Amino acid sequence: MTPPRNSNAVRDIQNVLHPYTDHRAHAQNGPLVITRGEGVRVWDDQGREYIEGVAGLWCASLGFDNKRLVAAAHAQMQKLPFYHSFTAKSHEPLIDLSEMLIERSPCPMSKVFYANSGSEANDTAIKMVWYYNNAIGRPAKKKIISRLKAYHGITIASGSLTGLPTNHKMFDLPVSDRFIHVSTPHHYHGAHPGESEEAYATRLAEELEATILREGPDTVAAFFAEPVMGAGGVMIPPATYFDKIQPVLRKYDVLFVADEVICGFGRTGNYWGCQTYSITPDIITCAKALSASFLPISAIIINDRIFQGLADGSATIGTWGHGFTYSGHPVPAAVAVETLKIYDEMDIASHVRATGARLQEGLRRRFADHPLVGEVRGVGLVGAIELVTDKAAHKNFDPALKIGPRMIKLAEAEGVILRGLANDTVAFSPPLIMTEDEIEEMLARAARALDALAVQLRRESLAVV
Repeated sequence: MTPPRNSNAVRDIQNVLHPYTDHRAHAQNGPLVITRGEGVRVWDDQGREYIEGVAGLWCASLGFDNKRLVAAAHAQMQKLPFYHSFTAKSHEPLIDLSEMLIERSPCPMSKVFYANSGSEANDTAIKMVWYYNNAIGRPAKKKIISRLKAYHGITIASGSLTGLPTNHKMFDLPVSDRFIHVSTPHHYHGAHPGESEEAYATRLAEELEATILREGPDTVAAFFAEPVMGAGGVMIPPATYFDKIQPVLRKYDVLFVADEVICGFGRTGNYWGCQTYSITPDIITCAKALSASFLPISAIIINDRIFQGLADGSATIGTWGHGFTYSGHPVPAAVAVETLKIYDEMDIASHVRATGARLQEGLRRRFADHPLVGEVRGVGLVGAIELVTDKAAHKNFDPALKIGPRMIKLAEAEGVILRGLANDTVAFSPPLIMTEDEIEEMLARAARALDALAVQLRRESLAVV
């Protein structure tokens, strides 16, 4: 049935350029148009209901209808709908939020700077690292190390830091040889036969040290890492990985930037992913759950060492010449303040540890023995299943078959929205308010979709299942 000429679907196809979309396929298939949300559920313009199994883009931590956040935005818009933070201007939401983030940081921190997205936050962190090393007299120390399959954003600099081919191809990224990538810390695909997680972590730490020595320690400025790698496939670090990585960084005076854009504010079962994996960063970037994604805001939290360098540089030049019109915008800042208050009242970390245990148990119970699932992985309220054609060999499907995207469409038909990632990985990252009963319902819908996929593949003889 062809949609009416003035339908949402037709108007979208005619006018919208979507992120992360095959636009030739989109012209044929059209969009899924979401019109409203309530709790952990959303509805499309045909009235169909879905459990939002990835909280939008890992971000709608308090669901889709929190009245307190709406009221906080409304009240601030009535009082002061906009003001900037350039040239020492300030306002109460900016001050309140900064104080709250410093108080809740996983290690001693000094100052907070604001942007509008995780990409901008990581881009800013890169500029801070370069500015800092110039200010303290180390102009050669500029190279930055990330990991293959890392996701740190899509600006030119943060996109160079990201380690995913789809974010590099045709964009001419990475933009320079200042960006270096080391191995993905994924035991399932990266370990040698019989290699323990601890031995694998030792090998990765040795690779990092060898990379720093090859490049020259006086040229390597920082290491960026997500505590749990999100968009790259929900990769959980192997045991002792960060314990072994951090001494290498300290040995060569390489700054640690922790990308908490997905992990921050309870997702892993602690307030910060840094706490889950005993990371002591110099800089933290965060976004998404900072405002429960009701309004765009991100933050860069820096320790005093970094601040003193930035302050000295600004005194020399006469300014810290970086900022966005909407850095610390009062309305998103007010919503973020209210969000953090709600997390405190929920005791968010304890809540996620309880419900996350149910998610992790349910993922393994329902999917670990499924013939299409190679690995189930996760921590707290983030998890994934990786679909394979050969369980014993850890062999993925040919990407051209688009098995993961097919699974996502079948899941939508069952009333659950999931996220397809590289290697036909299917991600679960529901709102933090999801109940145990809702977790079971989400997993049941996903299981029906996976069984439907298995039936399709049997018929097509694409896999032995």
